[in-house]
Amino acid sequence: MSSTLVAQASAAIALFSTQTIAFAPSHTSLFSRHASPQQQQQQHEITPQSSSSTTSLNMESCGFGKLDIDENAPRSLPPFESWCAENGVQKMDGVELYSEDGMDYQAVTTVDIPAGSTVMYIPAELCLHSSSLEQELCAMSPTVQQAADQLIKIGSGNSIPDFYIFLKLLIEYEKEDQSFYFPYLDSFPRLYFNAASMTDFCYECLPPLVFSLSRMERVKLENFQQVLQKVDLVSAFNKQNMPLLKWAFNAVYTRAYADKEGQGSDITLTPMADMFNHGTDTEVEVYFDEGGNGMAYTTVDVPANSPLRISYGCPTNPSFLFARYGFMDDTSPATFCKMMDIPKTPENVDMGMDFSKMLFYHDTGDISQEVMDVVLYAKVLANIKYSPEVGDVKQQFYDAHMQGDEATKAAIHEAYRFETISAIKRH
Repeated sequence: MSSTLVAQASAAIALFSTQTIAFAPSHTSLFSRHASPQQQQQQHEITPQSSSSTTSLNMESCGFGKLDIDENAPRSLPPFESWCAENGVQKMDGVELYSEDGMDYQAVTTVDIPAGSTVMYIPAELCLHSSSLEQELCAMSPTVQQAADQLIKIGSGNSIPDFYIFLKLLIEYEKEDQSFYFPYLDSFPRLYFNAASMTDFCYECLPPLVFSLSRMERVKLENFQQVLQKVDLVSAFNKQNMPLLKWAFNAVYTRAYADKEGQGSDITLTPMADMFNHGTDTEVEVYFDEGGNGMAYTTVDVPANSPLRISYGCPTNPSFLFARYGFMDDTSPATFCKMMDIPKTPENVDMGMDFSKMLFYHDTGDISQEVMDVVLYAKVLANIKYSPEVGDVKQQFYDAHMQGDEATKAAIHEAYRFETISAIKRH
């Protein structure tokens, strides 16, 4: 068995017992550096410059050679930071990239930062916006639109924006050191433990829900490879180069930002702003202005020597975080109930069937009321036969829930408490 297979299998087997590093920056790296007195005084916000008038991209050849995407290849961060600085990226003084092992990096601050401070600015010209790439790539070849149309036909139309960035990365990879984005690509992680990188053996080790979510991620990759065959902008060899395709796919799905609700459907790779780690408790948010410039600002007061983190997803849904990113968030206070045999009917949703509500709390062992309600309604009462003496207990419980009749709900819970707890224990 290869070392890669062993590593990936170990990550899968350890799914619910330990934390797995997904990609750099690692969300568990500890920051212990201390700022100097001079750094402590440098707390002024950056002043974003207008990208349309002051940002001039340095388009010179990078001269580093071919990009090495082998999973053991080191990430090259100093050239990336220089490239960012030369092309208009601004960081607040004291905001740095930190790593304990040279593999996993994260953004940290060495100074106190008050809430509401702009800590990072990335000009629109440097960002890879899917909407801009659609125009650029479709102008290069009509086969790009054909690939997008094929994604719609196979039911993956919602992944078209991600596909444009995926294709752009492949095109830039083939340019080697002539690519303007070479220093950025060379800063990407190579080693992943997420669904797209798992072997078949790893999949056999996964619990049902994680398997289902992981399979969805793998299908996206397979769909991208399928429609890529239509595109004449990538060499025939690289269309079949699975390590390369996985590298590009993982870069998109673990590093790109999706627009917030109401801001459009853009997906964006944002150099430097993609170095924020995940946290249950977050310190920063990233947004884009009307001109497409990326900015990061603090949402809370952040003390010196602290990480700067964003949220990659609901912390009570660790299965998604593992499938997409390859790590388990051990800072989450609770995990949602994963009963796969409860259908998501409108009635069950009314009862509280939502992974953000059906929670098991780690520290106290408490079970949320939504778990008790849904299990009683969907599993216990569903098996209670109607009788003239008691009537339709399931309907009575549902009506009491919808009408806010807590007394009736409590009485039915008490009558079937043993059956409810037994169902939860079996799960």
